[in-house]
Parts: sequence; C-alpha cells; structure tokens
Amino acid sequence: MNKAQLILALDIETFERARQLIDDVEDSVDIFKVGNQMFTAYGPFITRYLQSKGKKVFLDLKYHDIPNTVASAVKSAVSLSVSPNKDPEFAPIYMLTVHTAGGKEMLEASVKAAVDQAKALGVARPLIVGVTVLTSMAKEADLEKLVLERARLAKEAGLDGVVASVEEAAMIRRELGPEFLIVTPGIRPADASSNDQKRVATPHTAIAQGSNFLVVGRPIIQASSPRTAAHKILEEMKKA
Repeated sequence: MNKAQLILALDIETFERARQLIDDVEDSVDIFKVGNQMFTAYGPFITRYLQSKGKKVFLDLKYHDIPNTVASAVKSAVSLSVSPNKDPEFAPIYMLTVHTAGGKEMLEASVKAAVDQAKALGVARPLIVGVTVLTSMAKEADLEKLVLERARLAKEAGLDGVVASVEEAAMIRRELGPEFLIVTPGIRPADASSNDQKRVATPHTAIAQGSNFLVVGRPIIQASSPRTAAHKILEEMKKA
C-alpha cells in the first residue's frame, strides 16, 4: 500500500449528526471509524448505514478479553459484512481493532476467527490491526520499547498492522518492514488544537514517518465546513 488514506472518526453523540457529516464529506472520504461511542449507542445500524453507501467501516472496538471471547466478537464483526437485504452495493467491514495487551494467543485467535468466518460467509476478511498504546498517554521513557514489543507481537500473531502514534511510526516501519500497516490517530492540521491527545502530528509528518492510515476526528467534525476541512487535510496528504 503506497498511498496514505484518510479515516474520519465518527466520535459523535447522535446518529443524525453523524448522518449529516457522512453525507457532507462522502465525495472525499471513503473510510469511517466507528468506535465505542457510536457502536454502543446504535450498534450495527450505524455500520449498515455506511456500508449501504459503499463506505469502508473501520470498526474500532479494541477487543481485549480471553481468546475465546475475542474470537467470538471478531466472528460477529465479520458477520456484519453480510448485507441484511442482499444489497449489491453493501461494503464489507474493512478493518477492526484488537488490543495487543491481550497477548499472542488472543491475537492469533482473532485472526483465525476472522479468516474462518470470512471464508464461511464468502466475504472479504477485514484487516485486523492491534492497538499498541493509546495516544492519550504521555510519552514515557520506555514507551517506544513497549510499542515496538507489542508491534512485533502483532506481526508474529498474523495481524495486518498496528495502531500507533506518529512518534513510533518510523521505528515500526524500519523494524517491521514496508508491508506492515500503520494506523495513526491523533492527526491534527498545523493550526488545530491537540485536545486530549498527548502525541499528535500533522498529516505531512505522519506520512513522512510511514503511516498508511491517518485518523482524523475533531478537526473535521468541529469545523464550520467539514467538507472544506476534509479537503484541506487531503490536500496536505497529497503534498506529502
């Protein structure tokens, strides 16, 4: 994967607001992150709305439990790729997250569950990426070592990549190679506030460090014109 892609985080309280945002930026944004807030409130309803529009869903629920429980959750997530009304435009779940702190056995179980369920249902297997350390954590002395250990564990377990801040992206890219995917949250245009994210970066910096997917939320959601804000970030990405 050579070209970095934008993911819009739907960290919003209501479906109506999310619908307005999706419709506003649908001409430029193809991947949308559905996290704990929206999925807890609306469940598959929000993913199916996106999927029916042919949009890619990044299901960011950060599964972390005993291996069997996580495998069952991943199996259910893959099942969301089946259209309830056999809509030919319905897009499969594109990517989902598990937490690398769950250990190798849990990570391997998640991969196997995804592969087996996708094959059984005849759908594309979603990419599985492992959360290393949350970007809300302040940088500590051994943080890079921990992130690299967890990234290596993710690769050994068969995951497609990891979620990591831009500060660790170059290290992960160097150590784990060009094919291992890096999803980078905490992306902010140069003139935006970092809010509660401690480790943030501009689109240009993230791409330069090796990120494949750039997750952006508030700089687009809170903009007076989300469409304009999305286009601005995409232009920054193109220049990078």
